Amino acid sequence: MTELADIFRDHGTAYRENNKQQLSSPQREAMWAIEYCRTETFGGHVFQCGQCDEIQYSYHSCQNRHCPKCQNKAGQAWLEKQQALLLPVSYFVLTFTIPAKLKPVVYCYQKQLYNILFRTSAQAAQKLAHDPKFVGGQIGMVGVLQTWARDLTYHPHIHYLIPGGGLSAAGDQWLAARQDFLVPVKALSRIFRAKFRDALRQTEFYDQVPATVWQQKWVVHCLPVKDGVSALKYLAPYIFRVAISNNRILKLENDHVTFRYQDAKSGKTKYCTLPAESFIRRFLLHILPKGFIKVRYYGLFSSGNRKRLAQARKLLATVNPPATGSSRIQAKPTASPDTVRLCPQCGQEMKRMETLTPRYRHPP
Repeated sequence: MTELADIFRDHGTAYRENNKQQLSSPQREAMWAIEYCRTETFGGHVFQCGQCDEIQYSYHSCQNRHCPKCQNKAGQAWLEKQQALLLPVSYFVLTFTIPAKLKPVVYCYQKQLYNILFRTSAQAAQKLAHDPKFVGGQIGMVGVLQTWARDLTYHPHIHYLIPGGGLSAAGDQWLAARQDFLVPVKALSRIFRAKFRDALRQTEFYDQVPATVWQQKWVVHCLPVKDGVSALKYLAPYIFRVAISNNRILKLENDHVTFRYQDAKSGKTKYCTLPAESFIRRFLLHILPKGFIKVRYYGLFSSGNRKRLAQARKLLATVNPPATGSSRIQAKPTASPDTVRLCPQCGQEMKRMETLTPRYRHPP
């Protein structure tokens, strides 16, 4: 099976040489980490079977957040930490997107404009939800930034997970939203556009945005997703999925990469073949700025509002108690660090014989 690391090993050096001025430090580091993940570069351990002398090498992972090998198990760990956010109500996923003509400016100033995208979308949703015609109270929001479409093109947007209702200002009442309706998305998109424009005016980037961006419709989607457990499971893949997984890469042949994706409109599987350099360029569009936080909490779910969240849970427990066994995420058993390693040849226990020191901890 062809992996992303194979593509970087075969074509990464040439790509870096041909694109010296365009590559950022986080992009260079991600390429290097993915290329050498689970190789002797990161060190590891040597195991030997005492029965048949079989030797196995176990190399360490790179732990880069853009590596497809290192993010597979992170979703379950995150889910287990979200118990405090679960409420016994229906949930919604609210998705904010931006116009195509705004994307080049956002990409050039990612850290600043991703922050504005988070801030203004959260403010818009909370403002409309406070309206008594809709929720009338303070909502909770978990947001995650995603930058890619399914064909790896650049498409920054934010998914928010929101319980169906909010806490009154006095904290004495839970105000339930309708079962299949949270807020009107057309009105929300106009508020979002206005807040984003006002925030951008405070930066030096405003004049780089075409005037037509502020005249066209911005798209916001709202999707009901049942209870909190289902909602969190729906959101988790968006948090830990990288731009492309190894199992979607079909082949590297004649310096071209072929991968599959699911068409968003038809749901059908499609195939895309790109020159290796173009494929790498598309992947690197989605490397986030160093230290950027892609998951954020607002309203009732923010760290400063945990007392109000507890009050909301208390109020809901009296009128809408969760069904037995449905209010918690069931943790999948994970292997202990001391799990016995068995020899693939004879089945006997293998013992750790040597620790391999990493060659590099950062790109040389």
